[in-house]
Amino acid sequence: MAVEEVFKEASKHAEEVLMEFSAGAKNLAGELSATVAGLAGELSESAMETAVDANAAASTASVAAKHWCQHMMDSFNTADLLTLQNVLYALLAASLIVILIMELSKPRLKLPPGPKAVPVFGNWLQVGNDLNHRNLSDMAKKYGEIFLLKMGVRNYVVVSSPQLAKEVLHTQGVEFGSRTRNVVFDIFTGKGQDMVFTLYGDHWRRMRRIMTVPFFTNKVVQQFRHAWEEEIEFVIKDLKADPTASTTGCIVRKRLQLMMYNIMYRMLFDRRFETMDDELFKMVSSMNRERSRLAQSFDYNYGDFIPILRPFLSGYLKQCQELKDKRLAAFKKYFMDERKKLLDARKARGEIGHPKVAIDHLFESQEKGELSYDNVMYIVENINVAAIETTLWSIEWGVAELCNNPEMAQRIREELDTMLGRGNLITEPDVARCVYLTAFVKEVMRLHMAIPLLVPHMNLKQEKLGGYDIPAESKVLVNAWWIANDPALWEEPEKFNPDRFLTNGIDASGNDFRYLPFGSGRRSCPGIILAMPLLHLVLGRLVQTFDLLPPPGVDKIDTTEKGGQFSMFIKTHYNMVVRERSD
Repeated sequence: MAVEEVFKEASKHAEEVLMEFSAGAKNLAGELSATVAGLAGELSESAMETAVDANAAASTASVAAKHWCQHMMDSFNTADLLTLQNVLYALLAASLIVILIMELSKPRLKLPPGPKAVPVFGNWLQVGNDLNHRNLSDMAKKYGEIFLLKMGVRNYVVVSSPQLAKEVLHTQGVEFGSRTRNVVFDIFTGKGQDMVFTLYGDHWRRMRRIMTVPFFTNKVVQQFRHAWEEEIEFVIKDLKADPTASTTGCIVRKRLQLMMYNIMYRMLFDRRFETMDDELFKMVSSMNRERSRLAQSFDYNYGDFIPILRPFLSGYLKQCQELKDKRLAAFKKYFMDERKKLLDARKARGEIGHPKVAIDHLFESQEKGELSYDNVMYIVENINVAAIETTLWSIEWGVAELCNNPEMAQRIREELDTMLGRGNLITEPDVARCVYLTAFVKEVMRLHMAIPLLVPHMNLKQEKLGGYDIPAESKVLVNAWWIANDPALWEEPEKFNPDRFLTNGIDASGNDFRYLPFGSGRRSCPGIILAMPLLHLVLGRLVQTFDLLPPPGVDKIDTTEKGGQFSMFIKTHYNMVVRERSD
């Protein structure tokens, strides 16, 4: 019985202790809640009164927290403080105080306007994945020339005026000179080992300097212009030989694509593909086309915006990685290794004086230690997409506009016939004298800008833009298409009208920030020196040789556009009748 009484007494005492602890815990929780609430109020009031000095608010919070913790320590005896409940409540209190201090210590930023964001998702649920140039133009009409989209963890800053474009590209070109990538472009560029997507700094400057010599000088243009003109002649010859071209029509783009590959591969590797049926050409162009599709799609944006959703992209990213590995292996096996074998054989025979092509210069830079093997590989990767695809898109737009506007095609033909004489096809030195043809090319790139948002920029540190604070590592998009199609800046911008460029004196080099098809400043597209003469030569020679007509039963070529991450191209590759000129 004595044992039973002892157990009863112990149980009774335990209940009293637990009730006391429970009551103490409740009192502590109540006091804690009231104290933290009061502290938050004090801190908020203090922060509001001293908004110009966030550090003062943080200091106030720190002192208040210290006094409160000392007060709580004095309120409990040692036994109470050792209880699990009190320890947990103390940790909770400390955590809440730290959070308050951190929040109040943050600098008060004046952010650009934009739609109200929700936690975690930001504006993603409102805006969606498709951030094409037209959707962003509609938002600019609502929120102004600069606005902010919080897409999950990403900050997107969109600028839509010449003045702010100049700030980003020129005045603060260093501050906003870096590139932001996403999960897919990280794969295809080796996390910025190329030139286009690398951060602004010594590596970019070295890459730009090395790539200028083999690609982006007038000396290069003069070295290869005869090859360009020859490849265009091959196009004309093949179209003349195609019996369907002059009757039911053909998809001219297919032959122009082969032309662009041959032009760039002759400059890069001194190689060309004989026909569209060449198995190597079909393999390379198919892989590049798939690369463009995967990279330009908006379908993977959610995994970039919300990292916690990235596991759902594992299949997509695996597909990208496998394609990248396959492409780079093909470039190495069929082109780079073959070129090295040829160079080694020439060296062994003591041959000197052969003209260099681009890959020769890159190999030399690699031997000097200026470029790594991966740098060379990713430069080749860039050229296969950036140089070939974008120029081809612009040519395709231009041919469509020639077909849909026969009176403009006739004006170009008359200009060239008058200047050169009928039967004398335009050559690269003639381009500078082609006033109307140049206006036509400019209008193609204004209305159908191949890279309508330019390549995205990024600021590594917090910066000011348009009177607003731009958080570090924001993705800054210049909506060059909207700037070139804003009714406040251009008369009837929706109309295709080359005459506007006959009098306004605007060129494509980026000096006038109303018109930026190649960007401007440090990170402008150096390919302008190749693209502009190529567009003149291709469009000019086609007009000199052919009448370009819609296929039977069609009034006009469908120029419906399709946008990508920062690209714009014709949605459907059109069929066209190509007949030898009848006048």
